[in-house]
Amino acid sequence: MPIYRAPIDDFRFVLHELLEVERHRDLPYFGELSADLIDDILTNAARFCEEVLQPINQSGDEEGAHFENGVVRTPKGFKEAYRAYCEAGWGSMAGPQSAGGAGMPMLISMMVAEMAQSANQSFAMYPGLTSAAAMALHATGAEWMKASILPKMISGEWCGTMCLTEPHCGTDLRLMKTRAIEQPDGTYRMSGTKIFISGGDHDLTDNIIHMVIAKIPEENGHIQDDLSTVNFFMVPKFLVSEDGKMGARNAVNTGGIEKKMGIKAQATCVLNFDEAVAFRLGPKPTPPKPGEKRSASAGMAGMFGMMNAARLGVGIQGISVAEVAYQNAYAYAHERRVGRALTGPMDPDQPADLEIVHPDVKRMLLHGRSFIEGARALAMWTTMNMTVASSNHPDKAKAELLTDLMTPVIKAFFTDMGYEVANMSMQVWGGHGYIRDNGMEQFVRDGRINQTYEGANGVQAMDLVGRKLARKGGAAPMALLQEINSFIAESKDDAAMAPFVGPLERGLSSLQQATMWLASHAMHNPNDAGAGAVDYLRLMGIVCVGWMWARMAKIAQTKLAKAEGNTEFYKAKLVSARYWMERMIPECPMLGERIAAGSETIMAFV
Repeated sequence: MPIYRAPIDDFRFVLHELLEVERHRDLPYFGELSADLIDDILTNAARFCEEVLQPINQSGDEEGAHFENGVVRTPKGFKEAYRAYCEAGWGSMAGPQSAGGAGMPMLISMMVAEMAQSANQSFAMYPGLTSAAAMALHATGAEWMKASILPKMISGEWCGTMCLTEPHCGTDLRLMKTRAIEQPDGTYRMSGTKIFISGGDHDLTDNIIHMVIAKIPEENGHIQDDLSTVNFFMVPKFLVSEDGKMGARNAVNTGGIEKKMGIKAQATCVLNFDEAVAFRLGPKPTPPKPGEKRSASAGMAGMFGMMNAARLGVGIQGISVAEVAYQNAYAYAHERRVGRALTGPMDPDQPADLEIVHPDVKRMLLHGRSFIEGARALAMWTTMNMTVASSNHPDKAKAELLTDLMTPVIKAFFTDMGYEVANMSMQVWGGHGYIRDNGMEQFVRDGRINQTYEGANGVQAMDLVGRKLARKGGAAPMALLQEINSFIAESKDDAAMAPFVGPLERGLSSLQQATMWLASHAMHNPNDAGAGAVDYLRLMGIVCVGWMWARMAKIAQTKLAKAEGNTEFYKAKLVSARYWMERMIPECPMLGERIAAGSETIMAFV
């Protein structure tokens, strides 16, 4: 059976040494966040994930979710684990105290989410999506919803989903056909089909609160082929009165569960809405005035808020699957004996040396570790910025810009790299990695979906290049470049930092040149932006993770110079930092060259 041990020491490092959370008492929810409280949360969450969730991950994959006679059932052990998860309060950590949540900073809940996803991605998606749906309801719902429905979602008594995709319509929401018709009592009747709905139906809770997007037809019944009439709705599986009592079954029926290559214990459903009762969230779309251009409905705001939170969560799933796959590959490399070290036998009394002695095995493992720890740092730095952006902090405006910019990078780059690390980790096992009993191939299958859902990674790249770079006159990339340049300037005279600052500066130069190239070419030929978007996103991801590694290397060097803390831990940090600078940063000029090649050859393909 595969293993998993939560990386508590690295969480502590990121929180206390890199982000210095103790210095941010002025941020919402940080005032009472002591080191002891953080440690208690992380160690108990780790124990739960290791002892309750991880043991049913492989068995849940083997069994999968069931659909029989219109009823969806989760695999053996999932209902009991979900009940224990809710009773322990893990799902309600970041929920508002007004609705029964613990009011913990998102920074802490994201670390718990990472552990849960490493231990059992299929399971973690049920409460994870519920949390995203609950926050959307908290932001956009009517007061009676916040009073009667939200607390039950925060506690886990009821689950939640997000319903966007339709059989003919994924990313292009203009093509949606699901419609919601207003009724005299102010509710709506919704009809249409949604597919790929994670947690769409199951037996973990008595009710499921679906957060759905649909179009509101015009008075003549016509549906516009744009986003002007798209709105956000709450559609419960069982109707709920304003006093919170659950009533009759709503007209939401499960058409089946998808037969998938991975996350098989996650009930990914087809949902049919047949005149289902729906409650509008957010403002009603207003028809444009004569001659006025149609624009996206204000009702889309709630959906985008939920999607952005989900995209950050999926990016962390990329870290999670890389972490658990790396751990199992590392353990195997220290147990399996094969061949001899190139410089001569390391264990002459044994028939062969351990696999870990071979340079290529070390390369694959170090590739994984350097990504995981660097990406974790960037994800938590971004999560901290999300908290700043939602507060009245002096840096609020800058934090909003950086969060907006980083969201597609974290979603796409982290899931690309997470899948890459899972593949390499399976490779460390050789042929045994291909055998289902050993569990490695499950990580590859589970990790592959992360690149696709919540907006495929190519779409994330176009969001970055087509929207985020130019928004507000390019304020976001300028803010990021200024942050990295400031660090370089502060560290450049430190000779010990040369192996980290020099490569970071070269990577940043490639990023700046690519940004300028896109700015000067994409307006004249949008295909240039499309052809270079994926490379540009990877370039930004490599540089940003490199920046985190340079910062962490500076901390590690200071600790080692003072002989403080666990010296082996800090030495390992420096090895991982050097790997990123020596093996990943050199990709930057190559990516820049590909971006500057433009789109002519690509567009010639028919």
